[in-house]
Amino acid sequence: MQIPILNGIFTDGSPNFRTSYPVNLVPVPKSTGISEGYLRPADGIVKTGDGPGANRGGLNWNGVLYRVMGTKLVTVAQNGTVTVIGDVGPGGRVTMTYSFDYLAVASGGRLYLYNGTTLAQVTDPDLGTALTVVWVDGYFMTTDGEFLVITELNDPFAVDPLKYGSSEADPDPIKALLKLRNEIYALNRHTIEVFDNTGTPGFPFQRISGAQIQKGTLGTHTCCVYNETIAFMGSGVNESVSVWIGANGTAQKIATREIEEILAGYTEAQLSTSFMQERTEGAHQFLEIHLFDQTIVFDAAASQVLGQPVWFFLRSTLVGLGRWNVCDAVWAYDRWNVCKPGATDVGYLDKNIATHWGQIVGWEFGTMIGYNESRGAIFHEMELVALTGRVQPGADPTVWTSYSVDGLTYSVEKPARVGTLGQYDKRIVWLQQGSMRNWRLQKFRGTSDAQLAVARLEARLEPLNF
Repeated sequence: MQIPILNGIFTDGSPNFRTSYPVNLVPVPKSTGISEGYLRPADGIVKTGDGPGANRGGLNWNGVLYRVMGTKLVTVAQNGTVTVIGDVGPGGRVTMTYSFDYLAVASGGRLYLYNGTTLAQVTDPDLGTALTVVWVDGYFMTTDGEFLVITELNDPFAVDPLKYGSSEADPDPIKALLKLRNEIYALNRHTIEVFDNTGTPGFPFQRISGAQIQKGTLGTHTCCVYNETIAFMGSGVNESVSVWIGANGTAQKIATREIEEILAGYTEAQLSTSFMQERTEGAHQFLEIHLFDQTIVFDAAASQVLGQPVWFFLRSTLVGLGRWNVCDAVWAYDRWNVCKPGATDVGYLDKNIATHWGQIVGWEFGTMIGYNESRGAIFHEMELVALTGRVQPGADPTVWTSYSVDGLTYSVEKPARVGTLGQYDKRIVWLQQGSMRNWRLQKFRGTSDAQLAVARLEARLEPLNF
């Protein structure tokens, strides 16, 4: 009997059947002859150096990795060497963009421009508060939450107050600006408006009425360009929060019921401080949602192949809830360069290891319900069909499994050896695994010492006739 493993099931006290998503295991849709998909270990993290403060944002400009760390704009070399360029002041997360000549940083409501030699602040009082910044058609565009503000074409340090624009379809505040296909998306709290450069006198951008979306984003960083659309966490008027992708005047929900259950456990104020990021690699299109205490990931490419939404968790803990200690992944030097949230560490993602910043982390996944039409069964044997022998040198790791017949309480964990490095023919088997009277689900966990790609769970059962 084959039991599906890409998603699992558990229950709560409501009562509800809930979905359990893999932790630190990435679902991969691939027909192997064993199964139609498998779970591979998530990338590890290698530290290369330290910066002058906690990371607040990053960008690749002309092949060089730039970050804001603490109050400093810095460059980070491939070997991890951090070079300070100048000061951009305190504040929370920054927004960074670039033109042909300048790198722009919106930091703490201020706007800074760097031309490769000199870093200077835009001090024109007509700029107002710069919550975020984008570059389009020669203009740097910012917003203070009420107006759309552009710099002058011939002088990016100057602002003409007669050239202000606004997003007025709804009286909700502007939270963020994004550029997609050279159009500006003004993401308000409950609506999204799209602007195109028509070259008219004054504010040269005009609203595209038919492109308006009746949903909005929670905060400045709870949105991003994703898979040639706009992804955002938010809602429309009088709606609960969910995760959406928007384009062409419509919004499509990508959050599952389980993701919405998770988001419902936070206040809107907590969710508004989160940030979202796209990370595309190989056959994956990841949308990372970094909450303050956990990281949730959606994969559009895998979802399309499997015909169902694919979500999973990334965590830097050994067991239990925790956030992924990664922020602001930037593709430079042929790799994903990352920082540790709230710390000075800089590094990169590495598929050859599974530790995070030198620390062992855990992984886990659950199964769908095993059901024998209420007749019950004895579990004589269970086997995880996996790629073994890829463990860390010197390690002899263990995988643990437990089962539940109610989705709430679990049995005592049973261990099984994974095998040592190079032991590619090792089979991960448990014998005499008890019985079920009605239905049963299984849970597995291990550590980053055991780098397994799990393709299938096979169970040998003896049906009972009650």
